[in-house]
Order: sequence, then structure tokens, then C-alpha cells
Amino acid sequence: MALAVCVLFDRRSDRAIRALWDRIDQQGVASLRSHTHGTHVPHLSYAVLRRWDQAAVTNALAAAGRGEPVQLTFDGVGFFRRGRVWLVAGVSADLVARQEHVVDLVTATGAELHKHYRPGTWLPHCSLAPRATLAQLPAVVAAVMDVLPLHATLDHAALINSATAQITPLPVVP
Repeated sequence: MALAVCVLFDRRSDRAIRALWDRIDQQGVASLRSHTHGTHVPHLSYAVLRRWDQAAVTNALAAAGRGEPVQLTFDGVGFFRRGRVWLVAGVSADLVARQEHVVDLVTATGAELHKHYRPGTWLPHCSLAPRATLAQLPAVVAAVMDVLPLHATLDHAALINSATAQITPLPVVP
């Protein structure tokens, strides 16, 4: 399916996102926690790859050097087609530059980038519910608005294979 280059939340922020997933599940809407294989982790994807050489991608990212943890404040709810509900964060120029750098590194290995992760197109987000119906949206939004704003730190990174649910930690935070 796909390989995502992700930054992952610190323990406190991870717990907060998982608690939000639980609130959504309690509303009768499948959250990312209960979706598919049930092993999803809270994350923000810099890049999603459709074809890749994992060793080359890992080596390229490791050579990039370690960045500082990412600080985000989620203060809204967004929607993608087919019912994907996500948290909206204010985004700094530094975060955009980091994402662009990651894209440059991974595409230089010959990896094929998903079109939604092209610089200038990318919308940084944290997924909450992957397939909410129109009728379910008010319940999901109410559950989310009760906990916003959500201040979060993303302090480590990994490659996540969506087909196998395999998480491969990266030695750096791009």
C-alpha cells in the first residue's frame, strides 16, 4: 500500500490523541484506534510513498541530521473526501521547510511520492476518524471541540507501512 514518513507524538500528546480517539469511538464512530488492524499510532505524516526502497529511504533520512521536536497547537477540525476527519494545526514556516526537505530526501532515492504530499499541496494533519458519515460528523466535531486547543509535541519519527502496520523507528526527527 504505502510507506509514510511520520513524526510521532511524545507520551503526553500521544495519550491525549488516543483519549480523543476513544471519545470518538464512544460516539459510535470508528476512530483511527479501531480502524483496520487496530494498531495505528498518533502521527503527522511528512510524506507518503507509493513505491520505495526502504533501506534507501531510511539512509537518506538518517543522513539528514536530527531536528528539534515539533511543537503544534491543534485548534480545529478538518475533513477530507470520503469522511476522513482530522485535527487542524497552526503551521510554522519551519514545519513546512522540514516537510519539503523530507520530500527532497526521499524522492532523491527514487521513491514515488503520493500527490497529496507534494510541497505546496501538503496539509499537515492528525487523523481522527477515517470514514465518518455525514450524519456522524456533528458527534465527532462535538467530541473534538470539547478538548481543543490541544498543544502537542512530536519528538520522534518513524517509517510506517500501512499494509503491514510495521513501524520502523528513525534515528532522527526530520
